[in-house]
Amino acid sequence: MTYQRIGVIMAGGSGERFWPLSRQARPKQLLPLTASDTSMLCEAVDRLARLMPPEHIYVITGRALVAPIRAAGVGVPNANVVAEPCKRNTSGALAYIAAHLLATIPDADPARLSLAVTTADHRIGDVDAFRAALCAAMDTAESRDALVVCGIPPRHPETGFGYIQAASGDAADVVRPVRAFHEKPDREKARDFVASGDYFWNSGMFFWKLDVFLRELDAVRPALSEAVRNMGAALRAGDTARAEAVFAELEDISIDYALMEHAHNVWMVRGDFPWDDVGAWPALDAV
Repeated sequence: MTYQRIGVIMAGGSGERFWPLSRQARPKQLLPLTASDTSMLCEAVDRLARLMPPEHIYVITGRALVAPIRAAGVGVPNANVVAEPCKRNTSGALAYIAAHLLATIPDADPARLSLAVTTADHRIGDVDAFRAALCAAMDTAESRDALVVCGIPPRHPETGFGYIQAASGDAADVVRPVRAFHEKPDREKARDFVASGDYFWNSGMFFWKLDVFLRELDAVRPALSEAVRNMGAALRAGDTARAEAVFAELEDISIDYALMEHAHNVWMVRGDFPWDDVGAWPALDAV
């Protein structure tokens, strides 16, 4: 089967964490924090642009940021900068972009739409290795009808990240089944995780075919999968108000809690590249 690969960059935020540099209309993803000459969002687009054409890359963000992002010229068509109606965490953002894709891609077939979900606030040190991991992740999602997450080999016992527990395997295994997700641990547990060799930092980057995403939601969050379909139908009919009303009723919950921790067929691709989640000033200082 031939797949249409789609990149989704989550780029919400309210401009608070890097104050005074960031502002509501100029949040961290529009600042040159990890490169001297380009914004983090431009970097995120560029990392995907060699794997798929710009018209297949979407930015999902808040309403207040649509105009600043379009004005910044980050490298995607203006129509691909999509506003979620209000804040409903990462599960809401990904539900809304799924509905948007179903509504706006001509003759959209969920079985042929293959998504790579990344973020605009990560520092990626080796872009070629990053792209290799993304290709492996999308291949795995497509061939195994699976939800796939990118896991980063931990460099130290970090208590600020969630962890992925992969099935035991050879250290050279790039792809492994996921046994469990673990929330941010205390220092002692983090040391145990790192020592085991089977625990990885949860990068928050996800990969799935759209039909698999909906099928897994059907099993564990049927109200959310129904909302995606209802929003998609409303957007196709031009009834934006109806889509926004459905969205407003969604639970404010992360995609990890809503789906990944409960799904039945989850795999991890190891990300062998320098990675940091640049969430606030202390994280930037560390890199």
